[in-house]
Amino acid sequence: MTSKNTICLWFERNALDAANFYAKTFPDSSVGAVHRAPGDYPDGKEGDVLTVEFTVVGIPCIGLNGGPHFKHSEAFSFQIATDDQAETDRLWDAIVSNGGQENACGWCKDRWGLSWQITPRALTDAVMGPDPAAAKRAFNAMMTMKKIDIATIEAAVWG
Repeated sequence: MTSKNTICLWFERNALDAANFYAKTFPDSSVGAVHRAPGDYPDGKEGDVLTVEFTVVGIPCIGLNGGPHFKHSEAFSFQIATDDQAETDRLWDAIVSNGGQENACGWCKDRWGLSWQITPRALTDAVMGPDPAAAKRAFNAMMTMKKIDIATIEAAVWG
């Protein structure tokens, strides 16, 4: 890794599986070096995959197979800006249908427990827009959703 700042994500034992899924699912994502443990450690043996270098939508990450001691939480999430409903649907469906779960307001969780916000730019533009009444309508519409429906958000903006 050449980045000065890299996100380190703790996995029980499946960092390589997760990295491969992210590389297959998200644009500008890839798997880099796979490092194996040079000796036994509390939750693994010499030769087991210890860390995996990967990139998620241009963000450098390291997956650490550290064992069952720490779990992911919603306190950390990847927020992915989508350009249209097709991209929103594709990413959401890829995460949820691969053992993940839906949550509210564009949030979902992958099968490894990592949280994702699949956020259409249309939603961000509506909620952060210059018209407070339209922003409130868009926000209220979002609050009723799991996966974001752009047509419903746009209809709410127009009242």
